[in-house]
Amino acid sequence: MNIRILEMPLDYGASRHGADMGPSAIRLAGVKERIEGLGHKAVQCFSPIQINPQEFESVGNPKAKYLAPIVRANTQLAEEVEKAASCGDFPLILGGDHSIALGSIAGLSAAYKKKGLKLGILYVDAHGDFNTDETSPSGNIHGECMSASCGYGLPELTNLYFDGQKVDPRNVCYVGLRSVDEGERELMKQAGVKAYTMTDIDRQGFNEVMRHVLRFFKQKVDVVHVSFDMDCLDPMYAPGTGYQLPAGMTNREALLLMEEMCDLGMVRSAEIVEVNPVLDVRNQTAAFAVDLIARLLGEKIY
Repeated sequence: MNIRILEMPLDYGASRHGADMGPSAIRLAGVKERIEGLGHKAVQCFSPIQINPQEFESVGNPKAKYLAPIVRANTQLAEEVEKAASCGDFPLILGGDHSIALGSIAGLSAAYKKKGLKLGILYVDAHGDFNTDETSPSGNIHGECMSASCGYGLPELTNLYFDGQKVDPRNVCYVGLRSVDEGERELMKQAGVKAYTMTDIDRQGFNEVMRHVLRFFKQKVDVVHVSFDMDCLDPMYAPGTGYQLPAGMTNREALLLMEEMCDLGMVRSAEIVEVNPVLDVRNQTAAFAVDLIARLLGEKIY
């Protein structure tokens, strides 16, 4: 495949600075070389966005902080993602905070609507990111990106790139949830997303959860986008992320997840977000992000 690497050094959506350096850290960890070692062609695209340092922008709406620059940046990303998906390339977006999912999903949705294909989202995250400006306790847009992609929230977000819903929430599947706000929990249930929490993983076992996930996508959609937030992992394995919560996924579970999604044969795009080198230890979180990408793109142990 042609893997089109899109770097998105955007951290306006989060409270903690540093995720804007995530794409550079993943690049320095050898992502291009690893991809090409698998026989793919890696087409490097440095940041498609033009954005000022956060300190030079106004916070604006406290319930949707830095709304204007986030919309501008994600609109530019959506255009690049649509171009890549339309010509059959595999868009690989490196974040940045999770607000970049707004642009990724909008661009993919535009491309696949034209092809008549149904898009599904595997959202691997400790958080739901399903708040709106009415429910968000922080006003950080990285916590509002999935709800907006499903058509809930501020019109500036729900209508980003093109008017209307980008993905049917019934075609969204979460894995690894362990921190969900009360308001977003109710909205997620109302919207009809599928969710597997860390409690589900503990009770059922990771293999059983993955069987359900694979069946979910086979029955519902034509193509899948993997949106992977490094904070789904336990901080033991990913210290370099802005929201370190205990009792997360292990590195072995995350690698298995990526291998299973590769074998599914339906994944046509992915994003890795919330790598924060400021908090990392010898770039180990970025290096593990490269391991995850490699497994998703076909790397096997034997």
